[in-house]
Amino acid sequence: METQTEIRKPIAGDVPLAHTLDELVREGKLYEKLDGKRVRCYACAHRCLINDGARGICQVRYNRGGELFVPHGYVAALNPDPTEKKPFFHILPGSITLTFGMLGCDLHCANCQNWDISQALRDPEAGYAPQRASAEQIVAVARRSGAQLIGSSYNEPLITSEWAVEIFKLAQAHNIRGIYVSNGNATREALEFIRPYVIGYKIDLKTMQDKQYRKLGAALNHVLDAIKMAHEMSFWVEIVTLVIPGFNDSTEELMETARFIRSVSPDIPWHVTAFHPDYKITDADFTPASTLLRAAEIGQEAGLHFVYAGNLPGGVKNYENTYCPKCNTVLVERYAYRILRDKLTGKGVCYKCGEKIAGVWN
Repeated sequence: METQTEIRKPIAGDVPLAHTLDELVREGKLYEKLDGKRVRCYACAHRCLINDGARGICQVRYNRGGELFVPHGYVAALNPDPTEKKPFFHILPGSITLTFGMLGCDLHCANCQNWDISQALRDPEAGYAPQRASAEQIVAVARRSGAQLIGSSYNEPLITSEWAVEIFKLAQAHNIRGIYVSNGNATREALEFIRPYVIGYKIDLKTMQDKQYRKLGAALNHVLDAIKMAHEMSFWVEIVTLVIPGFNDSTEELMETARFIRSVSPDIPWHVTAFHPDYKITDADFTPASTLLRAAEIGQEAGLHFVYAGNLPGGVKNYENTYCPKCNTVLVERYAYRILRDKLTGKGVCYKCGEKIAGVWN
């Protein structure tokens, strides 16, 4: 999950966070009404069956009187970020993405870097005061910051898709396109709902072991299916695997991950990124550069055209750069989130051999 960096204030102790959030809602769209005032939510692959007065797994979508109410009209985080930070390396290099986050998540990853907002209403130590904002105000900030993209990130965007679409619709009128930075626990209904407004969809593929995935709160097949669906629906997809020592860093599992991505498309960029201890996992080792380099080499061996190593700028050889898969010419040179050279934006082809490079360059 991408890290948010702005300073926010904890909610006052005498104002329950649930009460505050339950006022910042509208009736959702990604659900159906059932008998007995029950509802079925389609925002994520949990497809929660929610009784009247109860909440979904995400904690922020709830049933009131047989109608599903969903987050609306606030942000918990709002930053203009380099698009490379999402990370999207094949969408408009060097551009700015105005990124907003809300509260809640459908997963409960023990190493979450944004646990203080994603685990709101689940962890008593989590939760920050939401800042009221209109879609018009958020788009105005995007325009002032010179953003070419606007992204839903930091917490899980699927569970707040109705609010994101409201923002993205307004942004489209100003030629600002939407992106999602997601755990990929998606449904076809949610992907179809956001598709007219979202150009890029980043998915975390955390492990190829279903048992490990279920510890995080999801099923592996749901994420794999979402990757396939998103690609088939012509989202620009990039995949991130946070490589955690002792969790998913074996050569066999990394190769399995790379081969799966290759089976969907060799043009999907795979980002292998370094882990650092956080939240409930504070005694694990940092991911060494050697492990990331091994993972990147595995991705190339599996036949992926674009493999990147992240979170260790300057320490991963040339795996921050974009190369032509045909003639190996450097097309985009990077250091962390900085673009040092860009031969692709506005063109989309290798300037040396003419090979078309997959991505969004215009």
